[in-house]
Amino acid sequence: MATADLLVIITEVILKRMNYYYFRGSLLNISPVCSVILVPSRAAIDCSVWFTVTFTFDRFVAIYGEQKEVCDFTLHHIRQLHISVAVNLLAIVILSRGKCGLSTCTTRYLVAMATADLLVIITEVILKRMNYYYFRGSLLDINSVCNVIIVPSRAAIDCSVWFTVTFTFDRFVAICCQKLKTKYCTERTAAVVLATTFILLCLKNVPFYFVFQPVEIISNVLWVCHLKPSYFTEPGWLGFDWFGKVLTPLLPFTLILLLNALTVRHILVASRVREGLRGQSKGENHSDPEMESRRKSVILLFTISSSFILLWLGRVIEFFYYKITGKDPNSYIDSEYIFRRVGFMLRALSCCTNTFIYGVTQSKFREQVKSAVKYPVTSIIQLMNKQNN
Repeated sequence: MATADLLVIITEVILKRMNYYYFRGSLLNISPVCSVILVPSRAAIDCSVWFTVTFTFDRFVAIYGEQKEVCDFTLHHIRQLHISVAVNLLAIVILSRGKCGLSTCTTRYLVAMATADLLVIITEVILKRMNYYYFRGSLLDINSVCNVIIVPSRAAIDCSVWFTVTFTFDRFVAICCQKLKTKYCTERTAAVVLATTFILLCLKNVPFYFVFQPVEIISNVLWVCHLKPSYFTEPGWLGFDWFGKVLTPLLPFTLILLLNALTVRHILVASRVREGLRGQSKGENHSDPEMESRRKSVILLFTISSSFILLWLGRVIEFFYYKITGKDPNSYIDSEYIFRRVGFMLRALSCCTNTFIYGVTQSKFREQVKSAVKYPVTSIIQLMNKQNN
């Protein structure tokens, strides 16, 4: 805070205000210099204000939680959320430009996945989990607000999962079904598939609005959302719960494993045939652009699919554990509780990994990221050169 205040005095008061009132016509009035001063001046003012906000929030958590560790832990999570939101926004912007060397239908699927992941972070992590652990008693705990949040939260999770399935199926068709590829792997088909999936999943989650009941009434206001007892006993709700768990993540889990297995089988067979036709079995060495392009597509597909499977594996194991043992999911020992929390954490983490996967597997995506980072600096330099000329 003190550093930010000092920078405000230097940039805003001395370099701008003092110069404006007492030293007009100095070097600081040259247009490029003014432009250079303006950026740190505004940034210093913003930092001075927001550093005060973060300090106030730090003291609030430290006093309210009565433990310094809680404060540090909370701020650590907030920093992680900032990074998660930023990387997903970056992925959406870069992929939407269509300059990553990917087909238009692939780009649509990846943008949809990044958007769904971003919505999961906002609704499930920030509005639900963060509020539950650190801000109990806030406006988000009002029963009507809880009910409104739960529907888009569940829909975002389902969309994040099923957009991954639709992308996997699209790549399966592109690689294994050459006759169907020209009709299915198009920008129009991708838009229809994604829109239909989104609408159906939103409708599927509407009943969640009626699942929760208030825990207490304070000043005629209904507070806190808790599952109704009938949700665990009535056949209709039991069937809805089973349908939801099969739809996400059991069926997607199975479909992704099956589609990837079929894709691998097709690639191995096709590779042997192409190697035989090109004479590579006799020691000749020829580059194969088709196989190279297919290899990059497969690496992207398998990396995303593997990440999804690993990070959702805990939730799948938990489902089968309670179904096989017959235990009540609401009555658990410490180790089961820890395993469940880890499963939730990994599920949330699955919404932050795809952008890093793009960066690792796609060289053109990395180039676009570098360009996005350099763009503000190059723009300022070009503006200064233009004004000088």
